[in-house]
Amino acid sequence: MANRNVRLALWSGTNFTGRRIVFRRGGVAVRDLGAFRFNNILSSFRLSNVAQSAQVTLVLFSQTNFRGSFRVFRGSQSVANLGSFNFNNVTSSLVLVGRRLTNEEIARIQSTGTPPRDVLVIRQ
Repeated sequence: MANRNVRLALWSGTNFTGRRIVFRRGGVAVRDLGAFRFNNILSSFRLSNVAQSAQVTLVLFSQTNFRGSFRVFRGSQSVANLGSFNFNNVTSSLVLVGRRLTNEEIARIQSTGTPPRDVLVIRQ
C-alpha cells in the first residue's frame, strides 16, 4: 500500500525550526489543524514517499474543512519557507495521500469538503 511509504513533517518555523508534527503514513486528512494546536502556524515542511518519490500529494487549505485558497505539492520535496508560496502561517486543513491527486480531485475535495476514499479523517 502506497500510503505506508509516505512521510510528512510540519514545522511552525521557517527552515524546519520550531514546533514539529510528523505523519509517518499517508492517507490522512486533517479537517482542522487546531486539533494539533497548529492552525495558521505552518511555515515549512518535508514531504516524501520513500518507495516512489513522485507518488505523493499534499494539499494545504487556508480554511478548515478543506475550504478557502489552497496550495498543492506533488512529489517528494522540502519547502523551507511557505512564504515563497504566499502561504506562510495560513494553513488550517490539509490532505495527504500516497499518490498524485489530479486537479479535478482537488477541486472536488474543496467544493464538497470531502477527502478521497480510504483516507483517515482527523477532526477537532
